[in-house]
Amino acid sequence: MVVTGLNFVAVTAIVKHIGGSVPAAQAAFLRYVFGLVFLVPMLRPLLEARLTRTQIGLFGLRGVVHTLGVILWFYAMTQISIAEVTAMNYLSPVYVTIGAVLVLGEGFAARRFLAVLAALIGALVILRPGLRELGPGHAAMLFTPLFFAIGYLVAKRMADTVSPAVVVAMLSITVTIGLAPFAYVVWVPVSGADMLWLALVAVFATAGHYTMTLAFRAAAVSVTQPVSFLQLVWAAILGALVFGEPLDRWVMLGGTIIIGAISFISWRETVLKRRAITPAVSQTKV
Repeated sequence: MVVTGLNFVAVTAIVKHIGGSVPAAQAAFLRYVFGLVFLVPMLRPLLEARLTRTQIGLFGLRGVVHTLGVILWFYAMTQISIAEVTAMNYLSPVYVTIGAVLVLGEGFAARRFLAVLAALIGALVILRPGLRELGPGHAAMLFTPLFFAIGYLVAKRMADTVSPAVVVAMLSITVTIGLAPFAYVVWVPVSGADMLWLALVAVFATAGHYTMTLAFRAAAVSVTQPVSFLQLVWAAILGALVFGEPLDRWVMLGGTIIIGAISFISWRETVLKRRAITPAVSQTKV
């Protein structure tokens, strides 16, 4: 998870470096085009999957919402600080928790409600509406984690019916197709240097997802999730040292509140899941 965080911070730094030289939709499209190279090992399981019409529809839905989320994320990176983008992106697990209740029918215990409430308070601390001017970048980062959360819920449902390789491959294909018309509308000539940077974005993003998968296999979410929050620290330091962004104590405070809420949700869900699968002492005495 430490390596995962470094990979994703590298992605953030490169996108920030490119800035406004390449429109957000075009930059996102080129990143996914380069990422298609990594799909070659997944072509065989994808062709053998024989997806049903319902599965294709759900993958299409995930592609649409993820496309919107990616465009908004790339846009936000050109408008607000790296620390703000990173901190607000942590709202995604909160949206997932709410969606699991509304869509998947999971229970909404008091602990979940309080954790979600704390995370939303953390978001308000970061934004501070009425105390400072909020720009379109902040609005974009309110919806970005929402779209990613919807995509995650779809992926969670599909993971029970098809292999992980198919889930990843379908995401890359549908998002690339979804980004194409948006990129076409705003297309501008891209320098060779920017093309190289966007290719590196694809490399670091793919490596990040791979190392994250390895971490999930090696340890419980309650162990891996808190480590991923180091991204906020690294993002804040990177923004200050490389891009001259001031360290905002309110962003760090709000991010810490959100991180605490998500950590509590992750820990409690892991404990409850362990209780559900661990037999009672009397059951082990056969």
